[in-house]
Amino acid sequence: MKQIALAVIAFITFSCSQAQKTNFSKEALSEKLLGTDDSQTTFKNILKKYKGKTLVIEVWASWCGDCVKAMPKLKELQANNPGVSYLFISADKTADKWKAGIEKHELKGDHYMMNDGMKGLFGKAIDLDWIPRYIVVDKTGKIVLYRAIETDFAKIEETLKGLK
Repeated sequence: MKQIALAVIAFITFSCSQAQKTNFSKEALSEKLLGTDDSQTTFKNILKKYKGKTLVIEVWASWCGDCVKAMPKLKELQANNPGVSYLFISADKTADKWKAGIEKHELKGDHYMMNDGMKGLFGKAIDLDWIPRYIVVDKTGKIVLYRAIETDFAKIEETLKGLK
């Protein structure tokens, strides 16, 4: 009986940690990210640029094999959804590697980098546990898909179709 109770508690804890969020936390919004022009901007100010637009956010890194493997699917998603905006947030450790990755993989969209990597303050604020990670935000600024990974492109596509 004790084992069943522990299993139920573990399941509930895991399920709640993977819950769908509809808004970014204050911590996430106040975190500063590095722009390609070496400026620092809060995530909140970055998101303001997309008001009235559907947005796909990809958290990635140039060193991430799964991220690179998912890029053809991402490019297909972009081709199928030209009216959607794309924001890339890198977990790279250095700006040089991040910028080289953008160029190498020809990523179309806006680009920012976390200042403290995947396990830093911004990563914790968005519950980052895997990359690539995709978040879909609707035209009103509401998160409609909080956690999708490279195996979830059908789910991302379906979410975007539902927003048209």
